[in-house]
Amino acid sequence: MMHKKMSSTILIVFLLGSLLPIYWMLNMSLKTNEEIVGVLSLWPQQLTFANYHTIFTDRSWYSGYINSMIYVALNMVMSVTVALPAAYAFSRYNFVGDKHLFFWLLTNRMTPPAVFLVPFFQLYSTVGLMDTHLAVALAHMVFNVPLAVWILEGFMSGVPKEIDETAYIDGYSFPRFFIRIFLPMIKSGVGVTAFFCFMFSWVELLLARTLTSVNAKPIAATMTRTVSAAGMDWGVLAAAGVLTIVPGALVIWFVRHYIAKGFAMGRV
Repeated sequence: MMHKKMSSTILIVFLLGSLLPIYWMLNMSLKTNEEIVGVLSLWPQQLTFANYHTIFTDRSWYSGYINSMIYVALNMVMSVTVALPAAYAFSRYNFVGDKHLFFWLLTNRMTPPAVFLVPFFQLYSTVGLMDTHLAVALAHMVFNVPLAVWILEGFMSGVPKEIDETAYIDGYSFPRFFIRIFLPMIKSGVGVTAFFCFMFSWVELLLARTLTSVNAKPIAATMTRTVSAAGMDWGVLAAAGVLTIVPGALVIWFVRHYIAKGFAMGRV
């Protein structure tokens, strides 16, 4: 009984500590800049939605969200599309160097993004991909594809190989078998994979900021450039932060069951 109370207390303290920064950011987003820098209060004394109005009406702000959603969606689709056949090969076939190739893929995921910054910058400048959504999506694939292959391979290995053989005996071609039979069996793995690809691409800043300037600049880069002659606009910055959390929270809500299954299978 004592251990149960202690565990509950620790959990409550952890939750409060985790939610406090989010609440404080929401609190700041509903205040004027003068109140933020002048008075310490647990809730707004003069409630205002002007900061959110600025976000939704100023193109330099709302375009950042649009740009982020575009390259994140591109990255998710391309990463999962590339990882599916690769993961299938690792889960179904044994070939020379398969373990070494799999380990090499994972080492790419463990490499800091700064290592690839200069090569990407020079390559994209040469081929004319700088400041495009595709540039950021392709750069993020270097990190998301290895993770996607690793997660999907775990889910695919849990599907008996006899299902493949039975489908071929029944006259299914590989594309038809893969799309109509195999993919529905690992849809939870695809959901988990898409979630982790989304999270990395959504929060990554270094590559996204360096490889874009105007046309594809993401919201994370916009938030780091809010200093003006009048100083830092804390209210607008807090409102932008709150709105940045919303897409991630929605994605977590929709794939929460798939994530739980991924943990249960031991691959996440």
